[in-house]
Amino acid sequence: MPNWTLSKEPTPICNPLCRFFRCGKKVLDFRRNPPWCNWVDAPCIGYQCPYAQCIQVKLLPDGRCGLFVKRKTVEQENVLDLSSVSAAKAKKKLDRLGL
Repeated sequence: MPNWTLSKEPTPICNPLCRFFRCGKKVLDFRRNPPWCNWVDAPCIGYQCPYAQCIQVKLLPDGRCGLFVKRKTVEQENVLDLSSVSAAKAKKKLDRLGL
């Protein structure tokens, strides 16, 4: 059986032992082993509960902690040259004026 103590660091999967985890109903009892939900009189199910909240607002829909997710960046290859865009606009304006 796991040791049910509050962790000082966030965990990769949101659970009631994370220090940022909060119960929206404020009925979570940590004195029991495992943490107990007094609302439904059963063990806390963590991120699957509709009242689970993260005070850092990092709880992702699949239960992962956003503090552990690294953002992927994609480089754009087709970067427009501003000089060619401005030259095309100038040419259109000159054509409209008949010059």
